[in-house]
Amino acid sequence: MMKILYGVQGTGNGHITRARVMARALAARDDVQVDFLFSGREANKFFDMEIFGNYQLRTGMTFHHKEGAIDHLTTASQLKPLQFMRDVKQLDLSDYDLVLNDFEPVTAWAAKRQGVTCISISHQDAFRYEVPKRGFNRMNRLLLDYFAPADIHLGVHWYHFGQTIMPPFIEDEYVHGASGSHVLVYLPFEALDEITMMLEPISEVNFLCFHPDIDQPEQDGNISWHPTSKNAFHHALQQATGVIANGGFELSSECLKLGKKLLIKPLHGQFEQLSNVLTLESLDLCRSMHDLDVDALEAWLKLPPGEPIHYPDDPQLLIDWLLERNWQDTQSLCARLWQQVRFPEPVRRKLSRYQLAG
Repeated sequence: MMKILYGVQGTGNGHITRARVMARALAARDDVQVDFLFSGREANKFFDMEIFGNYQLRTGMTFHHKEGAIDHLTTASQLKPLQFMRDVKQLDLSDYDLVLNDFEPVTAWAAKRQGVTCISISHQDAFRYEVPKRGFNRMNRLLLDYFAPADIHLGVHWYHFGQTIMPPFIEDEYVHGASGSHVLVYLPFEALDEITMMLEPISEVNFLCFHPDIDQPEQDGNISWHPTSKNAFHHALQQATGVIANGGFELSSECLKLGKKLLIKPLHGQFEQLSNVLTLESLDLCRSMHDLDVDALEAWLKLPPGEPIHYPDDPQLLIDWLLERNWQDTQSLCARLWQQVRFPEPVRRKLSRYQLAG
């Protein structure tokens, strides 16, 4: 039996969402045992974590945000390098055959230090390849190389762009095309009053907003506020007529699978989110706004709904590949996974200029 330690970055919910899909699939196997380690978030800020069993927590390293942008000063001041080095040195990997990593630095550096193979599977890894990028600079390149180093890098993206990149795995727990009468809003890095100023003037539309600063559900005119919750959020997503969000990868992926139209306000200074918007807009899969803009919102509300994209919901092919231990052959794995993806015809036409590597 293979024993795996799975390290997951806890900043934001996207990495944890992907880990939940993997955890459910791995739990169905009797030929692999997995332990989870999370870092980058305070212990009391995690929620709906039962699927990960007796998971471990470490301080790690994280990015802080203020008013919809990365707060570099606070990020630098909150770093705890001595604690990080202690965590790396004290993490014993002698019982593990493999470290899986989703942009989590403690397990990555511990694996490097102890000579244990580390396979990184993350959206960030897609930006190591020739994919659409915006705001990418030398500092971003250094971040990719040294934040969470690995032996093998498997990027995850909405398209392969001719590279050895995997499609996202999205659990098929929704009813395609189901819609209610509300617009779902998830802008966790924006201030509550700023969100209110954008939504309140459009009184004829019901907005259902999830935000980490909300403790109890409350109604404020046309805005219904809710604390973050996986189950409540997914129910709201299934019934939404559209979604307003930051430019995170996982939520956008869920919206694409459901055919929900997207309005994105990317996090300033975050090249990943800026690049996500560039990709989605080039495929006519979203609209974006630089700031929380009432005019942009009104124009987006008039757009028709999108068409769903079929992405895989079961990562068993990936798990089989991990257990076969032929880890250098990433190309055949990616090719088999993309055979499961189906794009709407308008998107296929825009993607026709790309071919899978090899």
